[in-house]
Amino acid sequence: MIEQLGDKCPHVAKADGVYDNTQTDWWTSGFWPGILWIMHELTGKEHYKKAAWPWDERIEQWLIKPSQELHHDVGFQFLPTAVVKYELTGDADGYRRGMQAANFLAGRFNAEGQFIRAWNFDKIGWAIIDCMMNLSLLFWASRESGDPRYKHIAIRHADTVLKHFLREDGSVNHIVSFDPETGEFIEALGGQGFGPDSAWSRGASWAIYGLANAYRNTGEQRYLDGAKRAANYFIASLPDDHVPLWDFRTDLAEGEPKDSSAGAIAASGLLEVARHVSANEARLYHGKAERMIRSLTESYMTGEGHEAILLHGTGYKPAGQNIDVSLIYGDYFYVEAVAKLNGWRRDIF
Repeated sequence: MIEQLGDKCPHVAKADGVYDNTQTDWWTSGFWPGILWIMHELTGKEHYKKAAWPWDERIEQWLIKPSQELHHDVGFQFLPTAVVKYELTGDADGYRRGMQAANFLAGRFNAEGQFIRAWNFDKIGWAIIDCMMNLSLLFWASRESGDPRYKHIAIRHADTVLKHFLREDGSVNHIVSFDPETGEFIEALGGQGFGPDSAWSRGASWAIYGLANAYRNTGEQRYLDGAKRAANYFIASLPDDHVPLWDFRTDLAEGEPKDSSAGAIAASGLLEVARHVSANEARLYHGKAERMIRSLTESYMTGEGHEAILLHGTGYKPAGQNIDVSLIYGDYFYVEAVAKLNGWRRDIF
């Protein structure tokens, strides 16, 4: 992949097997270097470190000049680049960039609604489930700086997720709209799922992993309970091959595409849940994660010459975008989950 991708910032590889080259302010820009840092730590090989090294500097430019694409997903961009670089090497610039990104993320907090604003443009009152994964940047910033305010913001947002995103049955809303002035709840929106009442599988995977991370960082039982509720719904909804449909609840009986990225994210999240529960429960979550990774390995891998790792990802089905493709975040979380199953342990997210 290093030879194939070169300096590209990959997001999607379609039928030709060639990854695109997005601008480095796009939310997925941290995942390819994240793979490289994991491989460096697993193997000690310097060529992985060399290829990963410049990425936090490349992304940092968007904290300096205007960008409409830089938003709450700075966690996805700087945790697997600047933060892991600092933790592995002590690099002072990695620390500085990680803290700068945490300040940017904290600045998106709406105090009245107790949520972190998701996107830019006119969506001032929107929050999305994906942001649970970005909270780890704030928890890290609190630990490193000794300033609890970052942690306070992360906790407030996580509590809003428990209240307005995680449903009683364990399924999850993708987007929730609030009045940005008063903070009052307005409505839940379908977003990248089939509809407002459906169960978008990648959103469920973000919830499993993100809530487990919130528990790891706080020790607050409500987050682990929420992670388990989302995990149990996800597990119960899996098809026979243990790789999820893009949405667990649609009006269509058959022919719906899978989302291998949701499977990879959920597998890594289930391994996180398994760390924090009793031995009997851990066997369930660990076993399901291992089964999902085995299925992805045996039936969803690319062939020779393809630039990605996993096939059959689904990006944004309602908009007809990136259906049955390879997705760099699917590749990242697959590598992360396989690394965990082989004994690697670093809390990047």
